[in-house]
Amino acid sequence: HTHTYHKTKKNKPTGISSQSTQTIKHHKGVKEVTMSIFSSKTILFIYLLSLINKSISWTTLSQPKVPQVKRVKANNIEISELGCGTWSWGNRLLWDYDTDQDEEIYEAYKYVRDAGVSVFDTADSYGTLDLNGRAEILLGQFETRYLIEKGQNENNNDDNDMSLSKLFSSIVPSKNIQAQQVATKFAPYPWRITSNQMVNAAKASLDRLDQDKLSIAQLHWSTANYQPFQEKALWEGIGNVYDEGLCDAIGVSNYGPQQLQKISKYMVDRNVPLATAQIQYSLMTYKDCKDMNESCDNVNCRLISYSPLCLGLLTGKYNLDNLPRSGNPRRQLFRELLPGAQPLLNTLEVL
Repeated sequence: HTHTYHKTKKNKPTGISSQSTQTIKHHKGVKEVTMSIFSSKTILFIYLLSLINKSISWTTLSQPKVPQVKRVKANNIEISELGCGTWSWGNRLLWDYDTDQDEEIYEAYKYVRDAGVSVFDTADSYGTLDLNGRAEILLGQFETRYLIEKGQNENNNDDNDMSLSKLFSSIVPSKNIQAQQVATKFAPYPWRITSNQMVNAAKASLDRLDQDKLSIAQLHWSTANYQPFQEKALWEGIGNVYDEGLCDAIGVSNYGPQQLQKISKYMVDRNVPLATAQIQYSLMTYKDCKDMNESCDNVNCRLISYSPLCLGLLTGKYNLDNLPRSGNPRRQLFRELLPGAQPLLNTLEVL
């Protein structure tokens, strides 16, 4: 996508009008003088202000404008209407993650942040074995780095750094950046049978994120069908996470319509806002999920669709001759689903 938005014509920056180009040429002499006596902060300051007054942004000159994601209400909070999942960050089994990919992941992170995406869905179980919790760690590191690069990190106080970019950002602050909103899911491990264990899990996630508060604390799945006695402790625990000020709202994942109604009633009685409910929702599963739309409307929470590309099946990159590597659970799944999905894939390819 980045390459798509960075295409240019005749090597001219996208989004710059011919009038802007002429204005730049008009100031060429000023620029040369300024650079020749760069030690003069006064002249540099006047030059930068002259560009500002003519509404010429250096950011605009160097980067095309990124489409902006809108914001929506989710019960008591406001979130970006498009979010970014982090299931693959740290997962070797399903997604073949390697730490060498971190820089590439960060480039994608920057792009969606620049587009106004603030919600990042993650989990304390994301990561394989020794990489458990890796997604949360990366989210914390990426946001810190992103804010430093945007000149909006309060801890970036190196007075010895007198680079042009820093001086310019001090004169012209970056546009207001929506705060990162982390929605972490807590796995109902068999040993999490008391409410206090959920609170401890939330604190551990915040440590990995290097943050003080979650936007949404979520239950990863329901145990009602196989360990019903644990369900009430999980509900109580996630409610306590909110009561202790560790999150702005709570959410659920992999809940059906009936369980959603039950936990909603419980949280209403406790005055705990239920903001989101997420399920696997794609063109392959939407017929089985339509009831959740109505249920979410009934309890005033937002439906979040995870795996909207059906674990990668709908990307169009896979076929029976090109499957995920041997040993990857998606290999057998795709082998079974691809024949029936072919008409849909053909339609998507045409579109």
